[in-house]
Amino acid sequence: MARIPPPGVYVPSPTFFKPLSSGAHQPEVDVATQSEHSVFLAKNGVHGLVLLGSTGEAIHLNRQERKDLLSGVRKSLDEAGFPDYPIMAGVLVNAVDEALEWLQDSKDAGCQWGLVLAPGYFGGAASQQGLIEWYTTVADRSPIPILIYNYPGVTNGLLVTPETYEKLAAHPNIVGCKMSHGNVSYHVQVSTSPEIDHEKFRVYSGFGQQLGPIVVFNAAGVIDGLAAIFPKTVVRLFELASRRPIDDAAINEARGLQYRVSRAEEYIGRWGILGIREGIYRVVGLGNLEGGRAPLRGKIPDGAWDEWAHVMKAMSEP
Repeated sequence: MARIPPPGVYVPSPTFFKPLSSGAHQPEVDVATQSEHSVFLAKNGVHGLVLLGSTGEAIHLNRQERKDLLSGVRKSLDEAGFPDYPIMAGVLVNAVDEALEWLQDSKDAGCQWGLVLAPGYFGGAASQQGLIEWYTTVADRSPIPILIYNYPGVTNGLLVTPETYEKLAAHPNIVGCKMSHGNVSYHVQVSTSPEIDHEKFRVYSGFGQQLGPIVVFNAAGVIDGLAAIFPKTVVRLFELASRRPIDDAAINEARGLQYRVSRAEEYIGRWGILGIREGIYRVVGLGNLEGGRAPLRGKIPDGAWDEWAHVMKAMSEP
């Protein structure tokens, strides 16, 4: 039986890069800082990581760099006292054979699951039946269980429908999904569908601003960039929203936290990967402000962080 990912808050970690060396065409991956941030998240209650997903810029790394990053983080977590810590590895390619190569590399590096992006090069020209065929072929041959990753923003608007999830959820090697879009109806339909065995298929949102509402309606949690900066707050919100039965005191605390989280998520929505990197640098003290690899090199504009000071202050953690 395929291993099912535990519910909770997962962080889609940005990939850390060293400062650009003189004469180099692009900065090197900083596995040491990547590992330090991963251990920080584990120590602060985060339930798992997504490495080399969209936020992790996997498409900007070569195969050896990806393998070194995954295995380096796994080794550091083991040494820090977090053996078998949950790691989903991103798979962001369209060709079946290449997806299987990424999945094998992820398994070899110690990752338990693959988060496989819907093949959206052709966007809406890809039919739902075509998606079912593609994912079934990958899942049949994958050495680790996979989750369906639907992010229309990077796949030419491709949207996986609830009916498609229902069909794919029956596959023994497909154990969940991440929906990185604002269609809450789809989240709720898939989380509550009587056609799905929810003990074997987990539903995660990519948006922390949806955390409370969707977890109340049976979603497994979130894969959320804000938790890379403020892990304790996002984890606490998940704990309250998933409490059963939930009392009035928990509901009131969750409402206050959801407001603060949703406000801070506006910053993530505005500045994306560069904003997450800046937040980690300023709040956690890791990384640098030189940016990553083109075309996402650089940092957010001077003064932009200060515009969010009151929102970030409300998120501050001990």
